[in-house]
Amino acid sequence: MGASVVKIALSGYYGFDNSGDEAVLQSILFALQEQGRAQGIRIEPIVLSANPEKTSQMYGVQAYHRMKPGALLSALSEADGLISGGGSLLQDATSAKTIPYYLAVLKLAQWLGKPTFIYSQGIGPVNRRMFDGWIRGVFKRCRYVSVRDTESAELLGQMRLPRERIEVVPDPVMGLPLRDARSAVGPSAGLAGTDAASQASGGGSGAADGAPASVRTVGVSVRFWNQDRSELEALSRSLGQLVAARADVRLRFLPFHLPSDEVASQFVIDRLGDHGDRVGMALGVVHPQDMLEQVAGCDLLIGMRLHSLIYAASQYVPMVGISYDPKIDQFLHRLGMKAAASTARFDAEAFTVEALQLLDGKPEWAASRSAAIEELKAQAQRPAQQIVSFYIGNK
Repeated sequence: MGASVVKIALSGYYGFDNSGDEAVLQSILFALQEQGRAQGIRIEPIVLSANPEKTSQMYGVQAYHRMKPGALLSALSEADGLISGGGSLLQDATSAKTIPYYLAVLKLAQWLGKPTFIYSQGIGPVNRRMFDGWIRGVFKRCRYVSVRDTESAELLGQMRLPRERIEVVPDPVMGLPLRDARSAVGPSAGLAGTDAASQASGGGSGAADGAPASVRTVGVSVRFWNQDRSELEALSRSLGQLVAARADVRLRFLPFHLPSDEVASQFVIDRLGDHGDRVGMALGVVHPQDMLEQVAGCDLLIGMRLHSLIYAASQYVPMVGISYDPKIDQFLHRLGMKAAASTARFDAEAFTVEALQLLDGKPEWAASRSAAIEELKAQAQRPAQQIVSFYIGNK
């Protein structure tokens, strides 16, 4: 007799060419598959995506358009349940429409009688108090609620959601594995740069074709934030100091959100002056495991994007965080670290000192953080375990 089949719809920021959110999706798909296999059921995902054709091709799953009412209704009607998450879905900093959309998807699933689950979400900021009651009402009807940090749990508590119903777990991407040669699928990463170290898809520490064995690679993930670009100007100064201080260092810019992060990366590169021959950029890296491989090949990661830091941690790569949002600080705190700078305050000289210390002390950093990282990787499986167990108990 074959394994039972459970179809689960997934709602998140999927199909927008954002490597971090695609990594969230990939990680959840892996976790559900693994936990389903361990518990004797087969999970068939149905992804709600802004680009269902691309999502289906990339992950081999069924996908429906997230903004077409007919497609959305079809997906939820076909599914046996709905997962909302991960990512920062319930926040109104970027738009007042974000929270209503994701809650409406959950509410529709509940109206159709489908079990709903909150999967490692980052909650907030929620500046409009009118959303509190709606979030509380929808979450109370969810069968399982997990958030990715204690701050999110506290915010839900302030909205009067019972704290005992909320599980704090890591971001799903902590559980994303490197792709091995047997399972390699998807497009290869193309790199642009004038330096041989920049053009290699693989790692630091001399892995680049034609580069000296002593070459060390510093990955850089940036985004636009301040209108005056002051944080990127300061970062440019710091990177120039770093490269000047270490002749064996090459910079590899890693754009996580296409195409805007490519433009932000080029903004910084254009300000590096004479160091341009030691700089490259990874172009067109869309598949999460391709980007994970890029990060794994670094000796240090300097990151604004949350998932650049999570990728680095999962691969034991020391990181220097630049905070533009509390979620950056919240993740770094879980590793006993603080952001070296923020978009509000950026001391280029102090930033360079910290980056050099971590670059030169990579083995010590990895050894001191390994237990915490392994714990986060194990905990990242919890939501999938709980969701699969729900269906086992309700056969």
